[in-house]
Amino acid sequence: MKISILSTAYIGQGEDFAAGAEKMRRHGYEATDYQGFVRTQEPLWMLSEAAFERTLLEQRHILTECGIEVCQTHGPWRYPMRDATAEDRAERFSKMAKAIRGTAILGCDRMAIHNLMPSGVTDVDPDAVREINADFFLRLSEVGREYGVTVCLENMPYRGQTLARVPDMLSFVRSLGTEWIRMCLDTGHCAVQGESPADAVRLIGKENLCILHVHDNDGKQDLHLRPGEGVIDWEAFSASLSEIGFEGALSLETSVPKELSSEEREEAQRALFQRACRLAGRGERPKTNA
Repeated sequence: MKISILSTAYIGQGEDFAAGAEKMRRHGYEATDYQGFVRTQEPLWMLSEAAFERTLLEQRHILTECGIEVCQTHGPWRYPMRDATAEDRAERFSKMAKAIRGTAILGCDRMAIHNLMPSGVTDVDPDAVREINADFFLRLSEVGREYGVTVCLENMPYRGQTLARVPDMLSFVRSLGTEWIRMCLDTGHCAVQGESPADAVRLIGKENLCILHVHDNDGKQDLHLRPGEGVIDWEAFSASLSEIGFEGALSLETSVPKELSSEEREEAQRALFQRACRLAGRGERPKTNA
Protein backbone atom coordinates (compact mmCIF):
# COMPACT_ATOMS: atom_id res chain seq x y z
CA MET A 1 0.00 0.00 0.00
CA LYS A 2 1.50 3.33 -1.04
CA ILE A 3 1.73 6.16 1.48
CA SER A 4 0.26 9.48 0.32
CA ILE A 5 -0.39 12.91 1.75
CA LEU A 6 -2.32 15.92 0.52
CA SER A 7 -0.13 18.05 -1.72
CA THR A 8 -0.71 21.22 0.32
CA ALA A 9 1.07 19.64 3.29
CA TYR A 10 4.31 20.35 1.39
CA ILE A 11 3.39 22.58 -1.53
CA GLY A 12 1.56 25.69 -0.36
CA GLN A 13 0.44 28.84 -2.08
CA GLY A 14 3.45 30.88 -3.18
CA GLU A 15 5.94 28.17 -2.28
CA ASP A 16 8.26 26.50 -4.75
CA PHE A 17 6.55 23.41 -6.19
CA ALA A 18 9.75 21.51 -6.92
CA ALA A 19 11.23 22.15 -3.46
CA GLY A 20 8.03 20.97 -1.79
CA ALA A 21 7.89 17.84 -3.91
CA GLU A 22 11.53 17.06 -3.15
CA LYS A 23 10.95 17.42 0.58
CA MET A 24 7.92 15.13 0.30
CA ARG A 25 10.19 12.56 -1.35
CA ARG A 26 12.88 12.90 1.33
CA HIS A 27 10.32 12.15 4.00
CA GLY A 28 9.40 8.91 2.25
CA TYR A 29 6.14 9.60 0.43
CA GLU A 30 5.48 7.75 -2.81
CA ALA A 31 2.21 9.46 -3.70
CA THR A 32 0.15 12.58 -3.17
CA ASP A 33 -3.48 13.70 -3.08
CA TYR A 34 -3.40 16.67 -5.45
CA GLN A 35 -5.36 19.60 -3.99
CA GLY A 36 -4.92 22.16 -6.76
CA PHE A 37 -8.49 21.88 -8.03
CA VAL A 38 -10.25 22.49 -4.70
CA ARG A 39 -10.47 26.30 -4.69
CA THR A 40 -11.66 27.61 -8.03
CA GLN A 41 -10.57 31.17 -7.23
CA GLU A 42 -6.90 30.09 -7.33
CA PRO A 43 -4.67 31.20 -10.26
CA LEU A 44 -4.71 27.73 -11.85
CA TRP A 45 -8.39 28.21 -12.72
CA MET A 46 -7.75 31.57 -14.35
CA LEU A 47 -5.39 30.14 -16.97
CA SER A 48 -6.26 29.52 -20.60
CA GLU A 49 -7.01 25.89 -21.46
CA ALA A 50 -3.57 25.52 -23.04
CA ALA A 51 -1.81 27.06 -20.03
CA PHE A 52 -3.92 24.95 -17.65
CA GLU A 53 -2.76 21.77 -19.39
CA ARG A 54 0.85 22.96 -19.65
CA THR A 55 0.99 23.82 -15.93
CA LEU A 56 -0.37 20.44 -14.89
CA LEU A 57 2.05 18.61 -17.19
CA GLU A 58 4.93 20.57 -15.66
CA GLN A 59 3.78 19.69 -12.15
CA ARG A 60 3.33 16.05 -13.12
CA HIS A 61 6.90 16.00 -14.49
CA ILE A 62 8.30 17.46 -11.27
CA LEU A 63 6.45 14.91 -9.14
CA THR A 64 7.50 12.04 -11.40
CA GLU A 65 11.13 13.12 -11.18
CA CYS A 66 10.78 12.90 -7.40
CA GLY A 67 9.23 9.43 -7.63
CA ILE A 68 5.84 10.69 -6.48
CA GLU A 69 2.61 9.52 -8.10
CA VAL A 70 -0.60 11.55 -8.08
CA CYS A 71 -2.71 8.74 -6.66
CA GLN A 72 -5.86 10.84 -6.28
CA THR A 73 -7.12 14.38 -6.63
CA HIS A 74 -9.82 16.41 -4.86
CA GLY A 75 -12.39 18.13 -7.03
CA PRO A 76 -13.79 21.66 -6.53
CA TRP A 77 -15.33 22.42 -3.16
CA ARG A 78 -16.86 25.63 -1.88
CA TYR A 79 -18.33 26.77 1.40
CA PRO A 80 -20.98 27.98 1.99
CA MET A 81 -22.64 25.59 -0.44
CA ARG A 82 -24.19 27.03 -3.58
CA ASP A 83 -26.09 24.17 -5.19
CA ALA A 84 -29.68 25.38 -4.86
CA THR A 85 -30.36 26.53 -8.42
CA ALA A 86 -29.94 24.94 -11.84
CA GLU A 87 -27.51 27.74 -12.71
CA ASP A 88 -25.39 27.00 -9.64
CA ARG A 89 -25.30 23.31 -10.49
CA ALA A 90 -24.41 23.95 -14.12
CA GLU A 91 -21.47 26.12 -13.05
CA ARG A 92 -20.35 23.43 -10.60
CA PHE A 93 -20.67 20.71 -13.24
CA SER A 94 -18.41 22.68 -15.57
CA LYS A 95 -15.76 23.04 -12.86
CA MET A 96 -15.94 19.39 -11.85
CA ALA A 97 -15.66 18.28 -15.47
CA LYS A 98 -12.57 20.45 -15.92
CA ALA A 99 -11.07 18.98 -12.75
CA ILE A 100 -11.65 15.48 -14.15
CA ARG A 101 -9.77 16.47 -17.30
CA GLY A 102 -7.02 17.92 -15.12
CA THR A 103 -6.86 14.71 -13.10
CA ALA A 104 -6.26 12.74 -16.29
CA ILE A 105 -3.54 15.20 -17.37
CA LEU A 106 -1.79 14.52 -14.06
CA GLY A 107 -1.80 10.81 -14.90
CA CYS A 108 -4.33 10.01 -12.19
CA ASP A 109 -7.49 7.91 -12.51
CA ARG A 110 -9.54 8.85 -9.43
CA MET A 111 -10.98 12.08 -8.05
CA ALA A 112 -12.71 12.61 -4.70
CA ILE A 113 -15.67 14.97 -4.63
CA HIS A 114 -18.46 16.10 -2.33
CA ASN A 115 -22.07 15.54 -3.27
CA LEU A 116 -24.40 18.42 -4.12
CA MET A 117 -25.95 20.14 -1.09
CA PRO A 118 -28.92 22.13 -2.46
CA SER A 119 -30.36 22.74 1.01
CA GLY A 120 -27.09 23.46 2.78
CA VAL A 121 -26.18 21.32 5.79
CA THR A 122 -29.81 20.38 6.58
CA ASP A 123 -31.90 18.76 3.85
CA VAL A 124 -35.57 19.73 3.67
CA ASP A 125 -36.55 17.26 0.92
CA PRO A 126 -34.44 14.07 0.96
CA ASP A 127 -36.07 12.65 -2.18
CA ALA A 128 -35.33 15.81 -4.15
CA VAL A 129 -31.72 15.78 -2.91
CA ARG A 130 -31.23 12.23 -4.13
CA GLU A 131 -32.83 13.00 -7.49
CA ILE A 132 -30.68 16.11 -8.04
CA ASN A 133 -27.52 14.23 -7.12
CA ALA A 134 -28.39 11.18 -9.22
CA ASP A 135 -28.93 13.29 -12.35
CA PHE A 136 -25.76 15.31 -11.72
CA PHE A 137 -23.41 12.43 -10.99
CA LEU A 138 -24.68 10.13 -13.70
CA ARG A 139 -23.85 12.90 -16.18
CA LEU A 140 -20.51 13.50 -14.48
CA SER A 141 -19.71 9.77 -14.63
CA GLU A 142 -19.81 10.04 -18.43
CA VAL A 143 -17.11 12.70 -18.25
CA GLY A 144 -15.16 10.36 -16.01
CA ARG A 145 -15.61 7.55 -18.51
CA GLU A 146 -14.31 9.80 -21.31
CA TYR A 147 -11.10 10.59 -19.44
CA GLY A 148 -10.69 7.29 -17.57
CA VAL A 149 -11.25 8.88 -14.15
CA THR A 150 -13.41 7.32 -11.43
CA VAL A 151 -15.48 9.87 -9.51
CA CYS A 152 -15.34 9.04 -5.79
CA LEU A 153 -18.14 10.41 -3.60
CA GLU A 154 -17.09 11.23 -0.06
CA ASN A 155 -19.06 10.59 3.12
CA MET A 156 -19.75 13.90 4.86
CA PRO A 157 -19.75 15.20 8.47
CA TYR A 158 -23.09 17.05 8.34
CA ARG A 159 -25.71 15.22 10.39
CA GLY A 160 -28.69 16.90 8.76
CA GLN A 161 -27.87 15.73 5.24
CA THR A 162 -29.44 12.91 3.28
CA LEU A 163 -26.15 11.88 1.66
CA ALA A 164 -23.66 12.02 4.50
CA ARG A 165 -23.41 8.82 6.53
CA VAL A 166 -21.58 5.88 5.02
CA PRO A 167 -24.57 3.49 4.63
CA ASP A 168 -26.63 6.16 2.87
CA MET A 169 -23.79 7.18 0.56
CA LEU A 170 -23.01 3.56 -0.28
CA SER A 171 -26.66 2.85 -1.09
CA PHE A 172 -26.71 5.92 -3.34
CA VAL A 173 -23.52 4.95 -5.16
CA ARG A 174 -24.83 1.44 -5.78
CA SER A 175 -28.13 2.81 -7.06
CA LEU A 176 -26.33 4.71 -9.83
CA GLY A 177 -25.19 1.44 -11.37
CA THR A 178 -22.00 2.70 -12.99
CA GLU A 179 -18.41 1.60 -12.48
CA TRP A 180 -17.29 5.24 -12.83
CA ILE A 181 -18.80 6.23 -9.47
CA ARG A 182 -17.24 4.78 -6.32
CA MET A 183 -16.54 5.97 -2.77
CA CYS A 184 -13.97 7.99 -0.87
CA LEU A 185 -13.97 7.09 2.83
CA ASP A 186 -13.15 10.04 5.08
CA THR A 187 -12.21 8.75 8.53
CA GLY A 188 -12.68 12.12 10.24
CA HIS A 189 -16.17 12.52 8.80
CA CYS A 190 -17.01 9.05 10.14
CA ALA A 191 -15.93 10.10 13.63
CA VAL A 192 -18.10 13.24 13.59
CA GLN A 193 -21.07 11.07 12.58
CA GLY A 194 -20.35 8.60 15.39
CA GLU A 195 -19.39 5.91 12.87
CA SER A 196 -16.45 3.52 13.16
CA PRO A 197 -14.07 3.93 10.20
CA ALA A 198 -13.17 0.25 10.52
CA ASP A 199 -16.81 -0.81 10.25
CA ALA A 200 -17.21 1.58 7.32
CA VAL A 201 -14.32 -0.03 5.47
CA ARG A 202 -15.89 -3.45 5.89
CA LEU A 203 -19.32 -2.21 4.85
CA ILE A 204 -18.11 -0.45 1.70
CA GLY A 205 -15.85 -3.33 0.75
CA LYS A 206 -13.06 -3.62 -1.78
CA GLU A 207 -15.28 -3.17 -4.84
CA ASN A 208 -16.57 0.28 -3.86
CA LEU A 209 -13.77 1.66 -1.68
CA CYS A 210 -11.52 3.58 -4.04
CA ILE A 211 -9.94 6.44 -2.03
CA LEU A 212 -9.11 7.20 1.61
CA HIS A 213 -8.95 10.53 3.46
CA VAL A 214 -7.15 9.66 6.70
CA HIS A 215 -7.26 12.03 9.66
CA ASP A 216 -8.52 12.24 13.25
CA ASN A 217 -10.71 14.47 15.43
CA ASP A 218 -12.51 14.73 18.76
CA GLY A 219 -15.72 13.11 17.51
CA LYS A 220 -17.44 16.49 17.39
CA GLN A 221 -15.68 18.71 14.87
CA ASP A 222 -13.92 18.02 11.56
CA LEU A 223 -10.48 19.07 12.83
CA HIS A 224 -8.16 17.13 10.48
CA LEU A 225 -5.85 16.07 13.29
CA ARG A 226 -3.02 13.63 12.81
CA PRO A 227 -3.89 9.96 13.50
CA GLY A 228 -3.64 9.29 17.22
CA GLU A 229 -4.58 12.82 18.30
CA GLY A 230 -8.33 12.12 18.48
CA VAL A 231 -10.89 9.40 19.16
CA ILE A 232 -10.53 6.99 16.21
CA ASP A 233 -9.46 3.38 16.83
CA TRP A 234 -6.57 3.21 14.39
CA GLU A 235 -5.60 -0.39 15.08
CA ALA A 236 -9.10 -1.49 14.09
CA PHE A 237 -9.00 0.72 10.99
CA SER A 238 -5.66 -0.70 9.89
CA ALA A 239 -6.91 -4.25 10.39
CA SER A 240 -10.05 -3.57 8.35
CA LEU A 241 -8.02 -2.41 5.34
CA SER A 242 -6.06 -5.64 5.46
CA GLU A 243 -9.25 -7.70 5.83
CA ILE A 244 -10.83 -6.38 2.62
CA GLY A 245 -7.55 -6.34 0.68
CA PHE A 246 -7.67 -2.60 0.04
CA GLU A 247 -5.44 -1.76 -2.94
CA GLY A 248 -5.46 2.03 -2.91
CA ALA A 249 -3.14 4.42 -1.12
CA LEU A 250 -3.09 5.18 2.60
CA SER A 251 -3.64 8.90 1.99
CA LEU A 252 -3.33 11.40 4.83
CA GLU A 253 -5.64 14.42 4.75
CA THR A 254 -3.76 16.20 7.50
CA SER A 255 -0.43 17.91 8.09
CA VAL A 256 1.76 19.17 10.92
CA PRO A 257 1.06 22.59 12.47
CA LYS A 258 2.73 25.47 10.65
CA GLU A 259 3.45 27.17 13.97
CA LEU A 260 6.24 24.71 14.80
CA SER A 261 9.87 25.70 14.46
CA SER A 262 11.68 24.34 11.42
CA GLU A 263 13.40 21.64 13.52
CA GLU A 264 10.17 20.61 15.24
CA ARG A 265 8.32 20.63 11.96
CA GLU A 266 10.89 18.38 10.30
CA GLU A 267 10.68 15.87 13.14
CA ALA A 268 6.87 15.95 13.17
CA GLN A 269 6.65 15.46 9.39
CA ARG A 270 8.88 12.41 9.55
CA ALA A 271 6.91 11.03 12.50
CA LEU A 272 3.65 11.46 10.58
CA PHE A 273 5.01 9.44 7.68
CA GLN A 274 6.16 6.67 10.02
CA ARG A 275 2.71 6.61 11.61
CA ALA A 276 1.11 6.23 8.18
CA CYS A 277 3.44 3.32 7.40
CA ARG A 278 2.29 1.52 10.52
CA LEU A 279 -1.37 2.11 9.63
CA ALA A 280 -0.69 0.65 6.19
CA GLY A 281 0.78 -2.45 7.80
CA ARG A 282 4.27 -1.72 6.52
CA GLY A 283 6.02 -1.19 9.83
CA GLU A 284 8.47 1.63 10.35
CA ARG A 285 10.48 2.78 7.36
CA PRO A 286 14.11 3.85 7.80
CA LYS A 287 14.66 7.57 8.01
CA THR A 288 16.67 9.10 5.23
CA ASN A 289 18.23 12.44 4.38
CA ALA A 290 19.14 11.37 0.84
